[in-house]
Parts: sequence; structure tokens; C-alpha cells
Amino acid sequence: MATFGFGTSLLDALVLSVVSRTGKEGAYGYKITQDLRRVIDISETTLYPVLRRLLKDGCLTSYNQECAGRNRRYYRLTALGDEQLSRYQIEWRDYRDRVQNVLFGGLENE
Repeated sequence: MATFGFGTSLLDALVLSVVSRTGKEGAYGYKITQDLRRVIDISETTLYPVLRRLLKDGCLTSYNQECAGRNRRYYRLTALGDEQLSRYQIEWRDYRDRVQNVLFGGLENE
């Protein structure tokens, strides 16, 4: 079975998308990992550098909240993160359409 790789941009897009659906509270790392595991094989050790990069780039903000006696870090989308997610979604649709045209014989229509 073929396995398609996930580059940095796609992983960023998926993380931003998951976080965007969490509302005002945001999402914590373990929850983000679990949501992403529905579509890709990802570990928390892979996820946290992505979260740090998105924080540094201004796409996410974070805050700590106590949960069961431990601090849990939550991540929320910023306005810049929302804009970046929109760009990723547009790029993904275009990329998906071009790949589908090649895979499913749409080239003769061009």
C-alpha cells in the first residue's frame, strides 16, 4: 500500500485546522494529536515542534490552565493563523484538483 508523505506546510495546515475548530477555549497538545491521528500517524514529539513554530510565527497563542493538578497548555488561533489557514485551504483545493486530474484521467480535458 502506498503511503503519501506529509510536508511541513500540510502538517501546519492540519494543526491550524484542528485548533480552529476548538472555539474560544482552544485545544491542548494531546487532544490535537488525537484528532490528527484520524488522518495521519503522528506522535506528540512530532507535534510539539510544529506548535512551537506556529507560536513563533504568530499563528497561534497559548495559555496554561490547571487540569487535575497539572498545568495543561492550550493553543488558540490568532487572526494571522486564521488568514494562514485560509491560504492553506485555497492552495490545498487547487493541489487536490490538479492531482485528481492526473490520477483519474482529467488531462485530456486540458
